[in-house]
Amino acid sequence: IADNDAELVDGFTRVDNITDSALRSFNEQVGEPVTKDDIFFYVYALLHSPAYRETFTADLKKMLPRVPLPTSKPQFRVLVDAGRQLAELHVGYESVEPYPLQELETGTLLDATDDRWRLTKMRWKSKTDHSSIVYNTHLTLAGIPEKAHEYRLGSRTALEWLIDRYQVSTDKKSGIVNNPNDWGAEHDDPRYVVDLIKRITTVSVKTVEIVENLPDLQLG
Repeated sequence: IADNDAELVDGFTRVDNITDSALRSFNEQVGEPVTKDDIFFYVYALLHSPAYRETFTADLKKMLPRVPLPTSKPQFRVLVDAGRQLAELHVGYESVEPYPLQELETGTLLDATDDRWRLTKMRWKSKTDHSSIVYNTHLTLAGIPEKAHEYRLGSRTALEWLIDRYQVSTDKKSGIVNNPNDWGAEHDDPRYVVDLIKRITTVSVKTVEIVENLPDLQLG
C-alpha cells in the first residue's frame, strides 16, 4: 500500500510503494536510519537469493512474496549493495560492456547488398550445445560461458528469451510483421542485435556472480 504523500519529479507524481510503517520496522530492526531506496534494493537482492527462493518456493507460486526483516545490520547492508548492483545491471543492460564472444564467419557474402547482420531466426549450435548462437547463414557467435546459462527469467535463461523474441514473425490475426532488423536500420545500428546478445551475456554472467556472493540467509 502506497503512502499518501506524493512528490513531483519532472512533472510526474512519484509515489513510494514502501509504507512509512515498513520503513519504521526496518529502522528498528537494523538499528540505524535506512531509506526506502535501501529497502527496495534489499528486497531486490532477496528475491534473487537461491536460499530465499528455495525456502518460499510454495508460497511464491500462490501469493505475494513474503519479505522477512534482516537478521543483522551487516546482512542488510550487504543485500542493499548487491541489490543496487543488480538493479543497475538489469536496468542499464543496453549500456553494459559487451561480452567478448567470437564472431565466426560461417558463410560467404554473395554480393555487396548481402547483409551480414540481417537475421531471420536465430538458433543454438545444437539442442545440446548452447555454447554458440547461429545468428544467420553468415555469422555464428561462439564462446558463451556456462555461467551465462545459470541466469534464468522464470523457466528460461535470458539468452533463450532473446533468441525467442528477436526473430522475424507475422501475427496471424493482424498480419503485422515483427522485424527486429527494422530498429537497427532506423537507428543506423545494423549490428544492434549482435551487440545485444553480447551485452545480455555480460548481464547474465555478472548477475550470477553477484548472486553467488550473497550472504547465507537464515530463513525459517
